Amino acid sequence: MSFDLPRNVILPVDAVDVRLDPGPHPFALNNAGAIAENWQREIAANPALFDGTVVLLSQLAYRDNRLVGRCHAVNYSTFMLWRKRRENSGAEHAYAHAMLVAGDNALVAIRMGPHTVNAGRVYFAAGSFEPVDFRDGLVDVDFNMIREVREETGLDLSGAERGKRYHAMSTSGGTVIFRRYHAAAPADEIARRISAFVAAETEPEIEGPVIIRHAADLPDGLSPHMKPLIEWHFANGN
Repeated sequence: MSFDLPRNVILPVDAVDVRLDPGPHPFALNNAGAIAENWQREIAANPALFDGTVVLLSQLAYRDNRLVGRCHAVNYSTFMLWRKRRENSGAEHAYAHAMLVAGDNALVAIRMGPHTVNAGRVYFAAGSFEPVDFRDGLVDVDFNMIREVREETGLDLSGAERGKRYHAMSTSGGTVIFRRYHAAAPADEIARRISAFVAAETEPEIEGPVIIRHAADLPDGLSPHMKPLIEWHFANGN
């Protein structure tokens, strides 16, 4: 199977069957020395980095409106080297976006903080899948979405209305799985809540909220994968 899915198109996804393999990822096994050397360079440049645990894919395919795959837990230091050597690495990255839709149909994204790897980048609040996001070995995408939004913005989306299905877009940089989450409040009010949360944090992960009101309202620093997601939202109603 390896990686067998259409690239650079938005796909409807009715189920995500991505399982956590307890064994090590081949990329981690084959690059142990280079991972350690690169990590020393990374933390010298940014001491705020933390070598936690994330997951990397070893397989992913799109079958009958389903994403089917396998992933392995790796140290963040492994992920950082993979970012530099992703071509023909036998590994890929998947991550999830809760597409936060305000009551006035504007989108509410975030700008990452200056101490983070993606400093200044704008995208929907998100983070890599971690082992805590798996239930009996199967990824719980909505748990990841809700957890990351709460950690970064202080918002609790657990009771929000959700889109009836996921969608996904796979590029050379990774596969994003996204789903609309609808909030009743207008975008300005949601942004005020996020800003208040960030102001109260000792070391906030994000710089603050970014409101996107229409398909051409593209902020500076927008991550490349975001433009087609924004266009899709405003072209496909509520």
